[in-house]
Amino acid sequence: MKIRILGSGTSSGVPRIGNDWGACDPANPRNRRTRASMLVSTATTRILIDTSPDMREQLLAADISDFDAVIWTHDHADHCHGLDDLRQVMHARGGEPVRGLARNFAREQLQLRFAYAFHGRPNYRATIALEPLPDRIQIGDIHVTVEDQPHGGISSAGLRFDSNDKSIGYATDFNRMTKDMRKLYAGLDLWVVDALRRAPHPTHPNLDSVLEWAGELAPRHTVLVHMDNSMDYAELAATLPRGVEPGYDGMEIEA
Repeated sequence: MKIRILGSGTSSGVPRIGNDWGACDPANPRNRRTRASMLVSTATTRILIDTSPDMREQLLAADISDFDAVIWTHDHADHCHGLDDLRQVMHARGGEPVRGLARNFAREQLQLRFAYAFHGRPNYRATIALEPLPDRIQIGDIHVTVEDQPHGGISSAGLRFDSNDKSIGYATDFNRMTKDMRKLYAGLDLWVVDALRRAPHPTHPNLDSVLEWAGELAPRHTVLVHMDNSMDYAELAATLPRGVEPGYDGMEIEA
């Protein structure tokens, strides 16, 4: 089982509009971050996590045009507003709608915003077959476990993937670690986790909190994502503890 980080940035990406690189060195290509998304795969199964506004470019860079399912962590724009590009994925798979899964609130919000994609309209077929995301589900040879995470006024789906005696956790867009989340992310081979910035934030974890949790949960390998323009790649890579590293767009890791 392996992952490809499609996008490692926060909602504004890096650089921000206006060519605002903040503290990030523009000469380092690993500082150019599109909005957060990830692909989990085995030899026989692919799962896309979120449809960021940058999804088209992300999938082109990865040379990926099909997958077994897409899981939405929540309905915020930076995680779902590339949804329309699933239309071309549907065409690439011969007209078969893409399988989509989301928790109840996110599913309702997606259907309100993108009704045409789920229900179709005259002369426009449905692009996505949307279904509830349960606490546990098997997709191909990957077992997915889900836990709701506090994210300001809503919740996001925390995800654990198990296959072939390997485990990967994906924790984005949350602001505290609950007891059930600790169980979900305990003993992972690979933990991919939101580390927005060093300064505290009301709806995302900051770097110190993530490092504390990584020490407690003891994943074999931790990769930081959903980072803003205050988080320079080289500086982070030089200062993070053993077993923790910053992610970057296009990074691939086997669990």
